[in-house]
Amino acid sequence: MKGTFAAGEAHKQYEEMVTAFRRYIPDGALRMKFSRQIDPFVRRCVLGVWQADGAGAVSERHVEFYEAIHSAKNPRETTLLFELAAKVAEYDLFQPPAFYEDLIRYDRGHGTTLARRFADQLTLILLLFAAADGAVSESEAGFVNACADTLLERCTKDGLSGHHSVNAADFVTKSAAPSGKPSAPPKTPDPVAPASTPAAKEPQAEAAPAEPEPTLEEVLAELDALCGLERVKKDVRSLVNLVKVRRLRQEAGLPAPALSLHLVFLGNPGTGKTTVARLLAKIYRAIGVLSKGQLVEVDRSGLVAGYVGQTATKTQEVIQKAMGGVLFIDEAYALANRDNANDFGGEAIEVLLKNMEDHRDDLIVIVAGYTGPMEKFIHANPGLESRFNKYFFFEDYDAGQLLEIFRSQCSRNGYSLSAEAEAWAKDRFTFLYATRDENFGNAREVRNLFEKAVARQADRVALLESPTKEQLMELTKEDLEEKGEPEKEEAGI
Repeated sequence: MKGTFAAGEAHKQYEEMVTAFRRYIPDGALRMKFSRQIDPFVRRCVLGVWQADGAGAVSERHVEFYEAIHSAKNPRETTLLFELAAKVAEYDLFQPPAFYEDLIRYDRGHGTTLARRFADQLTLILLLFAAADGAVSESEAGFVNACADTLLERCTKDGLSGHHSVNAADFVTKSAAPSGKPSAPPKTPDPVAPASTPAAKEPQAEAAPAEPEPTLEEVLAELDALCGLERVKKDVRSLVNLVKVRRLRQEAGLPAPALSLHLVFLGNPGTGKTTVARLLAKIYRAIGVLSKGQLVEVDRSGLVAGYVGQTATKTQEVIQKAMGGVLFIDEAYALANRDNANDFGGEAIEVLLKNMEDHRDDLIVIVAGYTGPMEKFIHANPGLESRFNKYFFFEDYDAGQLLEIFRSQCSRNGYSLSAEAEAWAKDRFTFLYATRDENFGNAREVRNLFEKAVARQADRVALLESPTKEQLMELTKEDLEEKGEPEKEEAGI
């Protein structure tokens, strides 16, 4: 409806603003770092915006807007209302993103103004989501300005220009829209240029240089930066070499045997399968195998419908979205239900196989899941077996790698570990690895421990009258411990 500000429009505007700023970053490595970190950073900031407006006001509409915070080629984070309400209530402190220090360093060395411009950009983005309920309140605008102030203070401290070009207070809604009819989003200025007259300026995104695609070397460097996965990294490079040499043989007029680039990912949850699939999509794009290089991720529920004739349509729609990129099917073995002859999963498989044949030059399919069920799934269907003949094995992270991932997650989110906390974490991951079973979550175990520790730390620090920056950052052994955890002695550790 005209005039209605929906989550879809918020997503479109968010993606446009992020894309415009990304194009403005000249350095390729810095551009990649920004792309990886911007979505989770903005999600955290938006929690603070809504907390400033009153945590009790979170609604399903806020959930839709929260899920709209994902930029090109980055995953959409799904959440439930009660989960979002808890996140809003637990939001504690604004922390500049890790890439912001890199923007400042780049400005210092090249005489650019990336850091200040990002503060303006963040102001516009947060105002966009402050209007999720149809209005921007004074408290929300105050929080947004405080975030920008923190960033600009860092600029000033480093001798860079640090002043507001966008004042969030100028966008406060004077009168709320009628109930049920959200107002349009606040008009925003050009996302990369100074904005003294927000409503009057026309966006100039077309004038920005085209965003360069990441090079093969950049994507491989991103792959190498992942913790562990040494076997997978070796397999990816072998696959790249195979494609390169095949192309050279073609150019030399030599026979080039048929090559299937569809893959099977085998391993437990939390071992990085989705992350590697996303990088592979970029790699296939960089070496000219795919025209776009996007990743479309689904599971059985995204392909199979509940009524006759609907599954083929649903699967075909997903495939169309994946054309030119990679279709990643998690827990793909769930498509083959041998216990139910009337199950529609087989229909999805047939549509998938037909499209893999019809579009073999511009569609890559990766199926993933537990090792045993996936091997049975592939070998149960001759069509699948002929098209999927390359397997990547994702091994469980060992105790040292789990600790490395945990340290990285703490650092990335502005937390530090006390010596006792780090020793406890090391023992904990050793115990978890030694007692793991088929339900072991790998990196998900790390994320769960981190999120619970942050919540306990917030409860502890909230009782302090004037906590220092160090106290706000430090995670102690008590923050990491959870009552009722099994004793290490039970596992023989």
